[in-house]
Amino acid sequence: MNKQQHNEPNTDSLADDCRALRGGGERESVAVPSNTATNNSNNINLIKFLRFGVDSLYISYQGEIFESVDEKLSKLKLLARSDNQGQQAKAQYKIGDHLFEVKDKGTSMFAYILEDNAFRIQLSRPKKSVPMAYVKVSSEYLTYKTPADAEKSINNILTELGVLQSSANVSRIDLYVDFVSHQNMEAWTREAWVTRAGSISSYAINKQFTGWAIGMGGVIGARLYNKLFEITTSNKGYLIPLWEAAGRLVNEPVWRLEFEFKRDFLSQKDLIPLKDALANLNGLWSYATTEWLKLTTPNANDDTRARWPVHPMWQQLATLDWETNDSPLKSRFNNQRTPNHEAVMDRGLSAFTTWMACNAKDDPDTAFRQFCDALAIHISDKANKFNLHVDEMIMSKVAYKARLFNTLNTNPQEEYLSFNSDAYRRASDGE
Repeated sequence: MNKQQHNEPNTDSLADDCRALRGGGERESVAVPSNTATNNSNNINLIKFLRFGVDSLYISYQGEIFESVDEKLSKLKLLARSDNQGQQAKAQYKIGDHLFEVKDKGTSMFAYILEDNAFRIQLSRPKKSVPMAYVKVSSEYLTYKTPADAEKSINNILTELGVLQSSANVSRIDLYVDFVSHQNMEAWTREAWVTRAGSISSYAINKQFTGWAIGMGGVIGARLYNKLFEITTSNKGYLIPLWEAAGRLVNEPVWRLEFEFKRDFLSQKDLIPLKDALANLNGLWSYATTEWLKLTTPNANDDTRARWPVHPMWQQLATLDWETNDSPLKSRFNNQRTPNHEAVMDRGLSAFTTWMACNAKDDPDTAFRQFCDALAIHISDKANKFNLHVDEMIMSKVAYKARLFNTLNTNPQEEYLSFNSDAYRRASDGE
């Protein structure tokens, strides 16, 4: 369980690691909140609030894609299935400042999948009984825009693809709070959790406690875990400057409490329309922290667990006022899904040092020139093997990766529209 995989790390080094995940030491500017209303001074030794909001959002729309879009996406999907990387690279769909990768496969309900760093959009073919679109908003995008503003961006994209016949409906929404606490999060037993859920799990790695997961797999689920450690393995270093803008100090541990609300639960509460769900975040949080789940202080003299006193830390967590949320947001966002710069350079360093060791080289300056010469020969031999010009082979591989990273528009003239129409029809008929 990735979100629970953490130990007791040195937060200084973790912060450095997270900045490296962003591709260097340059600090990204953020919108600083106008006040510190979320930093409740009560029980300050238990909790200091940093940020809270929506972490995951899955929404759907009724409607129908244009037939011209269906035809274009069918061709792009077929290109994505090609054995030729140059053909695969052309499987892109540009809308505004989004250069989506078109996936080679759909799902049982949705024929097409478009993805970049902001959105994963699943689309159905015309005249299907399922929603036109099912969209996952990335967690990072929700640190840049509010859920309502994110939905406006999605709506603008989808109107380029078809006719919408409904507003956004929620399939899942996750609410979270990031906070500083020096509490020992394993100081209580499972018995201290009073919940309507059927499962309570604690996690450990190398005999060290890592976190709690409660009710996962049900219509509501909860996690309490060390977020600072988790981001070092999930490429979410962008959270560090946001926490700092909210008041986190060096060496302070950051924990996250997160609730996952699925469609079945939202339907029971008449909160399927996104606008209704967003208008009732206080109610969702209150229900989750006071009725569905409570952390208590067990009383051995009282067999009625519902009467056990609520843990002071949990009392604070339950007090969030979602109508006054002024958590800082990122001022910039990149739709590209590029690996971080340091990781790319590390691969190059590994290749160079491996070559030096294999060839018993002990002079880096001389070896680097020889390595470049050897690499040029290797590339030339590989191009000849496939009867390609060196530049053609290199750019084919660049274009293939650019599609995955949402960087270069590898086919701006849409040449794919003229490719083998017979193959397209055969593939379409076989769907």
